[in-house]
Amino acid sequence: MTAPLDIDGPAAPPRSNGELTFAEPWESRAFGMAVTLCETGAFTWPQFQSALIARIAAAPREEQYRYYQLWLGALEDVLAGLSVVSPDDVTARAQALAQRPRGHDHGS
Repeated sequence: MTAPLDIDGPAAPPRSNGELTFAEPWESRAFGMAVTLCETGAFTWPQFQSALIARIAAAPREEQYRYYQLWLGALEDVLAGLSVVSPDDVTARAQALAQRPRGHDHGS
């Protein structure tokens, strides 16, 4: 099954004139990771969609507009729930990447 990206409702990705929109390069990468992992069978789209809806519902009102941060959090939740990666591993990697000089976000 492929990810049904023509969805409506709270989990629908931001669009402009029907096209997906991304404010930063990392947003499109996070989007692509989730779709690719779903399409390769790492998890089902309903699993991811449920995690994303839960993240959106739990977010304070002002954070609900930071859609791709919630998207990335939902991806982390699903992968942690499947024991693919632990929350501690995600935190450690995020901290290591945050220490890199600006413009060097490609990691090692």
